[in-house]
Amino acid sequence: MITRTVTHSEGGKRLHRYLRNLLPNIPLGQIYKMIDQGKVRVNGKRKNQNYEMAAGDELHIYMEEESYQQASGGGDKAVKKPKFAGISTQIDVVYEDTELLVANKPVGLLTHPDQAEQRDTLINRVHAYLYKKGELDSAYFLPATANRLDRNTSGLVLIGKTAGMLHQLNQWIQRREMEKYYVTIVEGKLARESTIAKPLTRIEKENRTAIATTAEEKETEKEAVTKFRPLHTANGYTLVEVELISGRTHQIRTHFQSIGHPLLGDIKYGGREVADVNHQLLHAWKIVMPDGRKFESLPPGQFGRMLRQLGLTLPTHQ
Repeated sequence: MITRTVTHSEGGKRLHRYLRNLLPNIPLGQIYKMIDQGKVRVNGKRKNQNYEMAAGDELHIYMEEESYQQASGGGDKAVKKPKFAGISTQIDVVYEDTELLVANKPVGLLTHPDQAEQRDTLINRVHAYLYKKGELDSAYFLPATANRLDRNTSGLVLIGKTAGMLHQLNQWIQRREMEKYYVTIVEGKLARESTIAKPLTRIEKENRTAIATTAEEKETEKEAVTKFRPLHTANGYTLVEVELISGRTHQIRTHFQSIGHPLLGDIKYGGREVADVNHQLLHAWKIVMPDGRKFESLPPGQFGRMLRQLGLTLPTHQ
């Protein structure tokens, strides 16, 4: 019999997914069969495949040690230090506890790796940061983001440090129970708060989003809803607070272009370059969670400089 204790970071994973990570060399169908036959027990009791593992649970797997070594690819796989060699641990931590980390992503840093950049990303920095603190103790769950921001969009990113917290964050977002607010500067004058509800379609070869216009697109594409509230208008620009109801790729940028008020500097979506700003000034500045917690982050340096240059003021109390 193989015995393993569920760590804090692994808590919240479904039993079948936990075993899939623990025993990667066994087909998923065989894992289900092991659970059904009672060859896997938690705290001495049989559980179904969707049982949610909790930190401290004792997992018992009835198999030979040699079979376990083969199934697991050599047993428990500790995270190796070389994986994080040379990766920066510099992150702006807005909030952190044992389950949740809220980071303030700067302009220019990817949230996740892509084809152009594999190493220096926000999530890799978070992993390196947690490893350095001795909190990345398992290869079976790596902290992950619940929301993501474009490279040139700054602001708050939520990271689940445990499987349970990541699942909770994703549930809140999917159920639209979490309030997410951005601030941006748009061209022209917006006088009153309003809602933009237009379905979007992706043009992958151009890495661009567009308003769905054809009957087929409108029928198949998901809804996209953006609420906005003007905060201050000056010199032909408006500082706007945006509440993202749905979370589609480039949603805010596409929606404001569609009403004739593109984001300042957002050349891809019809905006004009101003001074040295040639990308969208968009900042995820406030998140209100269903449990009552609230996180805020002021716009970064370049954004603040443009506010002063254009004579726009961000209210201090919202």
